[in-house]
Formats: sequence, structure tokens, C-alpha cells
Amino acid sequence: MRVDAEQNRERILAAARHVLAEAGPGVPMTRIARRAGVAVATLYRRFPSRDDLVAGAYANQWSSCSDSHAAALTDPDPGRALQALIHRLCAYQVHDKGFTAAYVSALITGRGLDQQRADSERVIGTLLARAQAAGTFRADIERADLIVLLAGNAGVVASAGPGDAASASRRYVAHMLRSFVTEATR
Repeated sequence: MRVDAEQNRERILAAARHVLAEAGPGVPMTRIARRAGVAVATLYRRFPSRDDLVAGAYANQWSSCSDSHAAALTDPDPGRALQALIHRLCAYQVHDKGFTAAYVSALITGRGLDQQRADSERVIGTLLARAQAAGTFRADIERADLIVLLAGNAGVVASAGPGDAASASRRYVAHMLRSFVTEATR
């Protein structure tokens, strides 16, 4: 890739991270292009779709999320693994609002970040099924309930003051997870 093309790409990704964190995943692509100082056509040449841009902007965060998924799948205690994964994902919401807004939005709507969403749904579904088979999570809990937990946590984080977001998130997640586990594991 030419040096100027690579510089444009990096400016676009930096602008996307900033604007997405500021305005959320539905921000117009023109705003990102303007922030990067490039033409809209240049943005689309580098990133043909919003998903491509969001995935590129948050590649490092997604890598960390994937590492968390892999670690959870290897934990011999599926209930503990699922709870730890949920705690980790909710902690991301406190510290990286841009990535998690895009990630949670994709999980809730079933659109966007197709590869990442499919991987997350698979991991969450696998861990939930294992935890239910082990008797640690209630049989009536569905993957959708865990996604609603993530969405609810986003609301808790958004409404809490900056110094209180982490604490409020931890309390909310602890209460919600307590309602998902069986009586024997409380």
C-alpha cells in the first residue's frame, strides 16, 4: 500500500474510533470522513461498508474480546467461565464506550459486525448450554437474556456519573447474574 494511502487509512481509523465513541455506531460516515480530513469516496474505497470500518477501528478491542472468549471456552467450570466473561464484557462497557456500543448494538439488533457477532453468540450459547448442563445456570435462561443484561449494563454505565460507572456496573451485573444461577450455586 502506498504511504499516503496507509496514512489515509490510519487517519480514517483514528477518526472512526473518536467519532464512534462520541456519537455511537449510527453516526453518518460523512462525519467520520470529515473528521479524518478525507473525501467520503476515499473512506468507502478503504472501507466499503460500515461494518468494515467499525471492525477495522476496533480490531484491537475485538482481539482482546476474542482472547476472553477463548479463555472462557477452556475453563473447566462453565458457570464460572460464563460469569467471568459477562463481567469482562460489562467492564469493557465502562472503559470503551465506542467499541461496546457497536458490539452490543450488533448483538441486540442482529445486524452489523457479522463475524464478531456470530462468534460472540456461539461462545455465549456454548457456555450457557454447558453451565445449564452442569446445573449452575437456570434452565429457563436463554442467550437473549444475557444480551439483555449487556444492554441493561450499557444503560447503567450511561446513567452513572464518570466516577461511579464501574461500581454501578459491577453491582448491576452481580445482581443480574445472581438471578440467572440456580439456587444451589447462589
